[in-house]
Amino acid sequence: MKKLNIIKIGGNIIDDELQLEEFLYALATLNEPFILVHGGGKLATDLATDLNIPQEMIDGRRVTNAQTLKIATMVYAGYINKNIVALLQKHKRNSIGLSGADANLIQTTKRNPEPIDFGFVGDVKPDGINIAFLKQLLQLGITPVISAITHDGNGQLLNTNADSIANTIAVSLSRTFDTQLIYCFEKNGVLYHPEDENSVIPVLDWNMFQTLKSEGVISKGMLPKLENCFQALEQKVGKIGIINAKNISGFINNKTHEGTSIQ
Repeated sequence: MKKLNIIKIGGNIIDDELQLEEFLYALATLNEPFILVHGGGKLATDLATDLNIPQEMIDGRRVTNAQTLKIATMVYAGYINKNIVALLQKHKRNSIGLSGADANLIQTTKRNPEPIDFGFVGDVKPDGINIAFLKQLLQLGITPVISAITHDGNGQLLNTNADSIANTIAVSLSRTFDTQLIYCFEKNGVLYHPEDENSVIPVLDWNMFQTLKSEGVISKGMLPKLENCFQALEQKVGKIGIINAKNISGFINNKTHEGTSIQ
């Protein structure tokens, strides 16, 4: 079974031109196929602040009102997505930038407002990934670059957690490929102490996750990321890592074990 890397990039890497280009250069020179899913960095939040549109986060997830949805669409599916594609093209990796609405790539349902109303936020449908289209792109040697904007099939755009998108794509393609799911950001992995970059948890299993969550060691944005990881493991995704973006080549080529392995 052919190997396929599903890579999610987020955090401060998106906002740092030099780090982003170094990361994308490393990806562009890989000999293996990959799909890149990206979040929005701080640009959407900064733009909303400039426009006096209040922003609210609950358990690491953004509450998306109608105005925030417009900003997220412009930033995620627009500038950030096309900037990443342009940089990959610069390094000779033929790529295509997509939102979930393009080619009916990702269908979602608007999240139930109970018990928490997240606004225009979507959850990926069980069969919501257009697997055939992704396979066609990969067969043509084109790398999909996917933003976190999806649609509900009835004309409504929805903001969707990029970690969840990466997870669902990895699971959906695991029947055809040996999928490896890698979450990349500026940290060295999952940390015992967020302020100490050397406190990396090298291996994290379900029981340890529950313990660290109850102790408050793992919280905020790391919670949904790890929940996605364990869901993917249950669905037979082969290998899952949370790593510093600078280690992407070594991790994929099994030359380094830096970061956190989810088992």
